[in-house]
Amino acid sequence: MGTKINDDANVAVIGSSGAIGAACVRQLAGRVTAGKIYAFSRSLANFNLSNVIEAHIDVEHESSIEVAANSIPIDVKLDWIIVALGVLHDGELKPEKALRDLSVEKFQRLFSINAIGPALVAKYFLPRLHRDGPTLFAAMSARVGSITDNRLGGWYAYRASKAALNMIIRNISIEMRRQNSQSVIVGLHPGTVDSKLSAPFQKNVPAAQLFTADHSATQLLEVMDSLGPEDSGHAYAYDGKLIDP
Repeated sequence: MGTKINDDANVAVIGSSGAIGAACVRQLAGRVTAGKIYAFSRSLANFNLSNVIEAHIDVEHESSIEVAANSIPIDVKLDWIIVALGVLHDGELKPEKALRDLSVEKFQRLFSINAIGPALVAKYFLPRLHRDGPTLFAAMSARVGSITDNRLGGWYAYRASKAALNMIIRNISIEMRRQNSQSVIVGLHPGTVDSKLSAPFQKNVPAAQLFTADHSATQLLEVMDSLGPEDSGHAYAYDGKLIDP
């Protein structure tokens, strides 16, 4: 039994102004015609869709996450929560090629958004899920967060932050299973998407493996539709394949 949503479902998308988050909002808005999409981001995307409600969130500040979760009407129970957050580079912060490139600032910045942010989103948003049927919490992870799959090295802070996220997802899945046996908590690898995050590294990506945000969102939503409680606690790629921890 998958977590496929009905047209009256309620969904929260955190990171809705990013490439993948925005694409997910647009596609879900066409499916959830009788429900609502609660779209949260640091800067509003102005979707101008009748079933999309936008609000501010800053995942680097816990109080902002709490306010965002509380902005959803108290009588609304969520079916899906999608956390489309991620930072690989930011201004002078660039992925490390070697140990000499490591810095406290890089680790703090990437962990803040890639791991701590989703964990705090879970803290405040998971209680808003209903408890009497299938529910989904999906956070954007990355294949490079796999310890088993790491054969190239480098990108210390990014790899470590995504590995940390995968452990957080595993922990949450265990706790949520006790509250709702039909809950699904997963990490998702969207592939290499044509976005600001991947822009500096696209020259080495084969054209067939560089996805538009809409294409990636379509694939990810298909994966989310298909997942069941037995899949909870793991990370999956855009093609539905399990990613080794």
